[in-house]
Amino acid sequence: MAAPVPYVSFPGNAREALEFYADVFGGELQLNTYADMSNNAGPGDAIAHGVLSGGPVSMFGADAGPDEATVRVEGILLSLLGTAEPDVLHRWFDRLAEGGSIVEPLAPKPWGASDGQVIDQFGMPWLIGYE
Repeated sequence: MAAPVPYVSFPGNAREALEFYADVFGGELQLNTYADMSNNAGPGDAIAHGVLSGGPVSMFGADAGPDEATVRVEGILLSLLGTAEPDVLHRWFDRLAEGGSIVEPLAPKPWGASDGQVIDQFGMPWLIGYE
């Protein structure tokens, strides 16, 4: 991977989150539990390291340990501007909004582009749009 990729520490729901993103965006998902890695730092069935790759969105994630901070995002958006055809971007926006909250609907803007913002059910903020 040649570009920055977010690595998210989830509060015990890494499997659910990464499976959700794989379902929304496609790609290949690899999940490794603490047991898989012979690591006693967390519960055996917790995700020690997960990778979503090979699709339009790449992401790493894991279940945070007891003394580790979990995802809390402020002042940054995961931008998917112009990364797919408009119908695909609308579909992604709608899926990410399931169980989350729409900050600004994906709609035409006065400057001629269309975009919108959504915070998904796992607390990740997304900016999605197209020209």
